[in-house]
Amino acid sequence: MLEQLLPFLTASILLTLAPGPDIIYVLVRSIAYGAKQGIVTALGLVSGIIVHTTLVAFGVSAVIKQSENLFLIIKIFGAVYLLYLAWQVYKSDAKIAFSAEGVANKKLGSLYRQGFIMNVLNPKVGIFFLAFFPGFLWSSELDTVWQFYILGLVFMFQALLIFIFVSLLADKISVYIKSHPKSGHFLKWMQVVVFMLIALLIFI
Repeated sequence: MLEQLLPFLTASILLTLAPGPDIIYVLVRSIAYGAKQGIVTALGLVSGIIVHTTLVAFGVSAVIKQSENLFLIIKIFGAVYLLYLAWQVYKSDAKIAFSAEGVANKKLGSLYRQGFIMNVLNPKVGIFFLAFFPGFLWSSELDTVWQFYILGLVFMFQALLIFIFVSLLADKISVYIKSHPKSGHFLKWMQVVVFMLIALLIFI
């Protein structure tokens, strides 16, 4: 078991560290609003992995992959939701509340839900897991479903730790940029661009 889990963990860490939409969004969110909001967003993103692991474990992702129309519909839903989030940020005030009071006023439940939906509505995650996980199954006797869930939990755990580290690091960076009067506008547009890029990446 360890002979397969250790290489899987190594590969998972490298994949999570690679510049991708999730880690970029956690980074931007943490710089703009602090580590607490970045971590809550990360929790939502990571929780979505449970859904994709379940789909892979029970073969639903394979069905989605074989149905081009269904796959396209899911991608459209995901892209539309991300564009909606970009529009919401665009309409918001560019002033960034770096204070503890300003951060606390943000609804953490909404952030968690947003991260969760972002992850679940990206069918590429499920398809990626479908291609990635089977190569690390370690037993022909143990139920395959349980093996998929173990791999999914390992992936979730390492991703969450990395996202938390990124959030804490980004929070420190915000200390250096909060004194610049135009930083709010910069971070606002950075979030808009990130959402739009993620929406585009779903179709690439």
